[in-house]
Amino acid sequence: MDAPHPAQAGFTLIELMVVLVIVGIASAAISLSIRPDPLQLLRKDAERLAQAIQVAQAEARADGRPILWLSDSKGYKFIRTDGQGGKEQFNGDAQLRPTRWQSTPMQVQLDRGKTLVLDAEWIAPPMRLSLSDGQHSIGVVRSANGEVRVQ
Repeated sequence: MDAPHPAQAGFTLIELMVVLVIVGIASAAISLSIRPDPLQLLRKDAERLAQAIQVAQAEARADGRPILWLSDSKGYKFIRTDGQGGKEQFNGDAQLRPTRWQSTPMQVQLDRGKTLVLDAEWIAPPMRLSLSDGQHSIGVVRSANGEVRVQ
């Protein structure tokens, strides 16, 4: 006589697979619905730019040659003239190399023309730069004493 088998406790393989599929679909839906906050991306761009302008200003003061800041809707770059008509880009410099905006397309408005010139002067006219992603706007301001901050 065979002894009766006790009832097995646990889940079948199919039940476990169904649960895994449901968890996978739910996590995919959540990850697709989470998008970066556009205002946060704009603020990061502004903070990174403020830091780079500060570094470029210090570099211009140390070297004695002016540095130009140029931008478009895709990014920005710093250029220094070498005094003989040539231009030097900061491709090897981690902070001054050409940089792409995280918020694209970016609208840039400089209160004094299209280019910003950073020179060896310790006292410079105040400057305001507005960055906009089309919905939000944030400012990068340089005071007369050279302090650069995000507003």
